[in-house]
Amino acid sequence: MLSVSAGVSVNPAGVGVRTTSGRGFTPEELAKQCVEKIIAVSDTAPPAIRDQAVTFGDRIESVILQYMQQVVRSDRTTVYNAINEAGHPELAELIRRL
Repeated sequence: MLSVSAGVSVNPAGVGVRTTSGRGFTPEELAKQCVEKIIAVSDTAPPAIRDQAVTFGDRIESVILQYMQQVVRSDRTTVYNAINEAGHPELAELIRRL
């Protein structure tokens, strides 16, 4: 007899969906979502622990945000260079100004 067992674990915070309208997510929005996945503290945690986790989360969010903003700038530079080298300097300049 063959038996298979499987389990599913659901995040205690539940499943969430976030959307935008007419745009992608900003680095600020993504940094916040990232921290929400990395750091969690129980509502029943002692106040000192909870405060420390919140402070740590704020610091981590600012570091993640800094790097995400750099990623945007770096990618834009890559796209600018590729379009410019393809012979479309006007379009490349529009991309650079975004």
